[in-house]
Amino acid sequence: MTPKDILTYCQSNFKDVVLVESWGEQGIFYNPNGVLKRGVYVLTVKEKDGDNDKGSMLNRDNVYRVNVGLRKQTFIKKFGYIPERPSAGNIVKMDYDFTALDTIIPHPVYAWMGWACVLNPSDRTFEDFKGMIQESYEFAKEKFSKRKK
Repeated sequence: MTPKDILTYCQSNFKDVVLVESWGEQGIFYNPNGVLKRGVYVLTVKEKDGDNDKGSMLNRDNVYRVNVGLRKQTFIKKFGYIPERPSAGNIVKMDYDFTALDTIIPHPVYAWMGWACVLNPSDRTFEDFKGMIQESYEFAKEKFSKRKK
């Protein structure tokens, strides 16, 4: 899998999404008819470390991370609990190797918000991750409907 494969999958399988590039990452946003300035996050692909996000060591050659936002109850079912928000520049306190490739894990910084991720997913892991992408899409639609009221 490549970042392009993942972004193309989202654009081909989810209605009313747009691709936005910003802050050194590419994101899929739910935004029917461009109602909101950006839309609501569904998925991001990050290919390099940022000032406040170095926990996955994305500056390694050809390493990228795919990130999705889950409902908190889904996150808890998968990972056991919601961690506390880390201080700026730090990672959440959870017993995971946030640099591990091809493993679905909590997001090193945004797990406290219910975000999960996978670094360099294989085709098989991506198949498992598709359910999380679907949930993130459905959750984004819910958030979108609340924002436009």
